[in-house]
Amino acid sequence: MSTHPPFAVAVDLAVFTVREGALVVLLVERGEEPFRGSWALPGGFVGVDEDAETAAWRELREETGVERFDGHLEQLRTYSAPDRDPRMRVVSIAHVALAPDLPEPAAGTDAADARWWVVEDLLEGDAGPESPELAFDHREILLDARERVRAKLEYTTLATEFVSEPFTLPELRRVYAAVWGTPPDLGNFRRKVLGTDGFVTPTAAIGSGDGRTGRPPLLYRRGPARTISPPMTRG
Repeated sequence: MSTHPPFAVAVDLAVFTVREGALVVLLVERGEEPFRGSWALPGGFVGVDEDAETAAWRELREETGVERFDGHLEQLRTYSAPDRDPRMRVVSIAHVALAPDLPEPAAGTDAADARWWVVEDLLEGDAGPESPELAFDHREILLDARERVRAKLEYTTLATEFVSEPFTLPELRRVYAAVWGTPPDLGNFRRKVLGTDGFVTPTAAIGSGDGRTGRPPLLYRRGPARTISPPMTRG
């Protein structure tokens, strides 16, 4: 008989997209104990025949109805505080995922509801009386995930994963404004994006004008570059 206490490995996902100019994250309302009725990041236990990434995509589909998408997914860090889950010792491998135009979620399995929440409202308490207290240590995970994305926008081309192709430079700049909370300086932004080889690739198409400049904007696609040097400075 084993002398070790019950132990499990789980995954949690901070899934981000940009909606109406704001960085939003996908949460589920827990339909079961512990923390029944509280909101949490989608996630669950890793099966004995799964790796962590497979479990992450499966839990996302089962809890929210959101299928695997062609966006960015990476491991954030491991959360292993002994008391983070009241059921038993649970170590969670948290992931960050992001993509443009993600669909409306639909609650499934043990989730009572699923919806997008504005990240700033959650973390700064600006969602009014409905602002939820996140279950487990998910506030800590969300804070870390937001900072990971904010930092990576400084030294990588990750911002292009938030926009659908083709896109305009103003659309790309709005991603930085949503994630950082303030837009980067316009002149520096244009010089960095257009001056970094492979950041974006111009297309032969043009977008519709915004009525202010009178000139329709050029359209771009993601380029092959993955890093920016020197980094882009937050506004």
